Amino acid sequence: MARALPLHACRMGIDTHEEPVVFMRKDCAICRAEGYTANTRLQIKAGRHTLIATLNIVAEKILPQGHIGFSDSAWEFLDLQDDALVHVHHAPLVASLSALRKKIYGHSLNALEVTSIIRDIGSRLYSDIEIASFLTACAGGRLNSAETITLTTAMIDNGNRLHWPDYERVFDKHCIGGLPGNRTTPIVVAIVSAAGLIIPKTSSRAITSPAGTADTMEVLTNVDLPLEQLRNVITRTGACLSAGGEVGLSPTDDLLIRIERALNLDSEGQLVASVLSKKIAAGSTHILIDIPVGATAKVRSPQQAARLESLFHSVAKGLGVEVRCVQTDGSQAIGEGIGPAEEARDVLSVLHNEETAPADLKERALFLAAQLLCMASDVSEEQAYRNAREILTSGRALQQFLNICEAQGGLRDIPSASHHIELRSKWGGCLRSMDNRRLAHLAKVAGAPSSPEAGLRLRVKVGEKIEAGQVLATLLAQTPGELAYAREYYHQNRDLFDVAPVDTSVETPLDTPVGD
Repeated sequence: MARALPLHACRMGIDTHEEPVVFMRKDCAICRAEGYTANTRLQIKAGRHTLIATLNIVAEKILPQGHIGFSDSAWEFLDLQDDALVHVHHAPLVASLSALRKKIYGHSLNALEVTSIIRDIGSRLYSDIEIASFLTACAGGRLNSAETITLTTAMIDNGNRLHWPDYERVFDKHCIGGLPGNRTTPIVVAIVSAAGLIIPKTSSRAITSPAGTADTMEVLTNVDLPLEQLRNVITRTGACLSAGGEVGLSPTDDLLIRIERALNLDSEGQLVASVLSKKIAAGSTHILIDIPVGATAKVRSPQQAARLESLFHSVAKGLGVEVRCVQTDGSQAIGEGIGPAEEARDVLSVLHNEETAPADLKERALFLAAQLLCMASDVSEEQAYRNAREILTSGRALQQFLNICEAQGGLRDIPSASHHIELRSKWGGCLRSMDNRRLAHLAKVAGAPSSPEAGLRLRVKVGEKIEAGQVLATLLAQTPGELAYAREYYHQNRDLFDVAPVDTSVETPLDTPVGD
């Protein structure tokens, strides 16, 4: 291969998320000589680093002559400096693409083929289109148990892995999701680590929800912990509540999740591999899986939950870890807050044993904590629940939570939104249901989780009697524009609160500005 003349690197300041993209002038001599066109896959070499990226062609005025532009992710991956010299070549053949084509045609993959695909995705050799093809080929039950085990193993091996040689059993939990406000993890971790369990809890930021555990915890303390600091926190407290991105546990999973989100694709095999790869990479040996089941949750039926539970057990057995799955009520949002700051308020109110703390969040956290305590000993579920409740009501859980926050950088004050309105019921009657998906979307269009203060504070629960004009929720935003946008979404989706009317002759406005 002829060695092309080098080009000077230029950071374009364009966020293409994790997809590496480079930009070349349409009159670039190298571009014309090599026949590069838009969407050509190129190999970029800069010092000791090599990357395959997708080419975009730009007008001459966008880039100086002799320069090549880089997206943010490509720039960071290559660890470039302004005007660094880079060499550009046609991308070499990616051998694992033949295994990808095999899967597209419906054939099973062996361990070597799955491993090679994951390795090459992790090395940024796949374009977004190729990653999407892999995910689609594996969706709809087309990953068997053996492939899922191999996929999980490959994802673990493609990143860092934590080891805890001083502990025979290391615990973790994961919720499948789909319930706004279901922020049990900080409470559960505080309870079970106060009881002596080791629980290195790394969590993701929001993918499709208005808040992930990492987003909520970031309101309260530092969650971006490098590997050594994470180890120190766990050594000091027996637990952590951190974001997983800084630690590099199963990093290929983050690349896959990004495409799954764009496709709105939720393959059971990929889901199991995603969850278990992160937990096992964190060194966990005993894992609790919470599966909320409800008409508008992620898992919509007991039958789907049973299939998922069976796959979790099968893969966990193949990987030598213990998994306990529990099906929980997924019919409505949990707690009162939806969005990072509002969910943080709920977490602290439960830990502080406040009388006004959301009862459903408290009870769900106690139930899940009891399940983990059962996994750690031979006590009955009833005794484990009593133990969990005693740890919470005595203040030990709160003190442990404060210890964890202190080890991670200290407890922060919770911020408040600048603007809010109250969403009121148009009719009197009974609240029959709430739509979890549209409720989550309402909080997102208000600005969550990008604006941690944004979201909702629920004022009602399913089954309650509702008066005409009664406040159903307070909508929170940081800017008037976001508030107006979210308010309009609510006007178009007012049935996300399903109130069975008793007297439809009485109507009131849907929302009332308050202090805005």
